Amino acid sequence: MKKIFIILFLVLPIQISLTQHLQTKDEIKPDWEDGFPEGCTTITVGKHASYDGSVMTSHTDDSHRTRSEFDIMPPMTFEQNSKVMLYKRVPDNSKKMPAYKFEPTGEIPQVESTYGYINTAYPCMNTEQLAIGESTFGGREELKSDKGLIDCTQLVRLMAERTKTAREAIKMAGELLERYGYNDDGECLTIADPNEVWMFEVVGPGKDKVGAVWVAQRVPDNHISVNANGSRIRHIDTSNSDYFMYSKNVFAVAIENGWWNHEQGDFEFCYAYADRNSFAARRREWRVFDLAAPSLKLDPNAENYPFSVKPDKSITLEKMVEIFSDFYEGTDFNFVKDLTVADDSGRVIISPLANPFMPYDMNKLFRINGGWGWRGERTIARWYTMYATIIQCRSWLPNEIGGVVWLAWDNVASSIYTPLYSSITRVPESCSTPGRENGYTKKSAWWAFNVLGTLAAQRWGDMRHDVRAVWDPWQAELFANQRSFEEEVLQLLKSDRKRGMEHLTKYSYEWQKKVFERAWELTEELWTKYDELF
Repeated sequence: MKKIFIILFLVLPIQISLTQHLQTKDEIKPDWEDGFPEGCTTITVGKHASYDGSVMTSHTDDSHRTRSEFDIMPPMTFEQNSKVMLYKRVPDNSKKMPAYKFEPTGEIPQVESTYGYINTAYPCMNTEQLAIGESTFGGREELKSDKGLIDCTQLVRLMAERTKTAREAIKMAGELLERYGYNDDGECLTIADPNEVWMFEVVGPGKDKVGAVWVAQRVPDNHISVNANGSRIRHIDTSNSDYFMYSKNVFAVAIENGWWNHEQGDFEFCYAYADRNSFAARRREWRVFDLAAPSLKLDPNAENYPFSVKPDKSITLEKMVEIFSDFYEGTDFNFVKDLTVADDSGRVIISPLANPFMPYDMNKLFRINGGWGWRGERTIARWYTMYATIIQCRSWLPNEIGGVVWLAWDNVASSIYTPLYSSITRVPESCSTPGRENGYTKKSAWWAFNVLGTLAAQRWGDMRHDVRAVWDPWQAELFANQRSFEEEVLQLLKSDRKRGMEHLTKYSYEWQKKVFERAWELTEELWTKYDELF
């Protein structure tokens, strides 16, 4: 107790000073006060850059408003001349926790049939192995229009329901947005299929206008790429349709608004419609590339990095987990620091056994590069993640088993990825229980991992080792057994497709149930072990 009092005595003045600083310095206000989304990270891997030939995309839904639960949407058929209602998400502060509500914007024609998909907050994969990641980059405020019918979540849903390949998804998006209009912030969608992966960046057409401005660039098969809340696409090679797609107005809107002219040099999408000022985005871009290709020795303070890079070694699932769990440890930007305080003579008068702060708070505390926020620093791993995905699309396997979503709850650094195959038909109650916005409940998987992660972060230097001691062996088991399990199911699918799909469903279901129950147990174990130290 005496030790805690000393820590609080020494730290509270710093926190009070920080609070006063935040009230007077707009540039480092928290994300939600600025009106910016909290940010997401998505990493893409071409088929010749991965360890097994799979194409990968991914997503960390780092938010304090999007829903935490998910379910399975089955394939559906519709009568001729049916319509589908579209909705726009708007902030909703009427519930126990910040959330979104969805207001109808209008109807568009329904298609004859839709594919089934895993219905996460941003639908992440359909039954045809089309996979999607997402990351908001904001863009110019004057580009946002309230005349369009389609926001980002609805666009992702329509892609999942109606298309089988990345190129189909991009082409359909362009046609729908031109006709019905985009009404959201600037967004990047990373769209993968079993053969290739693309980065699709879109902004609105301007106030009171219907349409959209967009560009898509393909990631080379032997490269990886990243989007971390910053527009990444710069030059557009209009002569190379195999690597670039774009809206008809992509140059005209920039010229019309004075954001680019021919005398300024080559057109760059990211500068015409957004900016590259965010350390929160740029540092994560650097870190992903540096972990995958350290031989490039990229400058951590650069404004721009290559659109994609060839990794030094093939990217494995283990490597993807390592990257998404990263707090910049081993770099000058490490967020996991012990707090030491010295007197006038330089003598250290307190050195806690472990960081008394959550690892993501340290740079805010010491005002490093603008603190925490849209313009300041942030890590790849983040404390308030709804869910995170690593998605494999595999051309040599049938769709039922070829597409697999590895999903983790809350902070990846204190969580575990378990598989959800694209053909599964149900998930446990812990996955589908509306948890966050309705307040704390032990029925929700997100709450189980959020409570665990929040507790572990209070004494991160010690507790993270207890957490990893539980999850790491299970994670290794899952990855090691993937091939043998899938070979077994593949034979079953050939003889009885329904039984094969049920086997995949049961496997995914049981692992979700297993980690949900273990997360609650682990929280209780940590409370017991460290009770006297709090």
